[in-house]
Amino acid sequence: MTKPATTVGIFGGSFNPIHSGHAILANYIIQYGGLDQVWFMVSAQNPLKAVSGYADDNHRLQMAQMVARRNRSFRASDLEMHMPRPSYTIDTLGTLREKYAECRFVLIIGADNWQIFDKWRDYRKIIDEYGVVIYPRMGYEIDETSLPANVRYLRDAPVVEISSTFIRQAIGRGDNMEFFMPDDVYGYIKEHHLYEQ
Repeated sequence: MTKPATTVGIFGGSFNPIHSGHAILANYIIQYGGLDQVWFMVSAQNPLKAVSGYADDNHRLQMAQMVARRNRSFRASDLEMHMPRPSYTIDTLGTLREKYAECRFVLIIGADNWQIFDKWRDYRKIIDEYGVVIYPRMGYEIDETSLPANVRYLRDAPVVEISSTFIRQAIGRGDNMEFFMPDDVYGYIKEHHLYEQ
């Protein structure tokens, strides 16, 4: 009997920094979204996108790995950091499929990205060949009756409106952000003086 493929949700982002909202959502998706694993796909820094206080690739990966170690169903990946740029999601998914033939990959995105998903490169191929799991975002409604067969909306997933931008700015002001992210991530930020002005 053939062993069923491990279903892996790809949760992409800059994770600058990764925070409790990311971890809560990933944990919910593992338990209630029908996936076996969630991989945090840490994106490479976009040289055309100036971000104030942007931590370098290695720091962001290290912090994502700290969160991933807390749950055996989580993983942090630096795959996109080693891919040609600009990096497109369809290329990331194709590379993952080649490297991990035992896995079935699904894309995880927020409702905000779903509303502009038709602007993504080869978006129909992503839907047809991989599938999409959508989580809710405040201010973005999803018409579930219009979703393609290979797209699922996790309407009951928690909406945790914690922003990495807010965290960076708050740390820059010297504010205490200890409850906004896991202790080890916050300790890492302080140790390496990330996001300080």
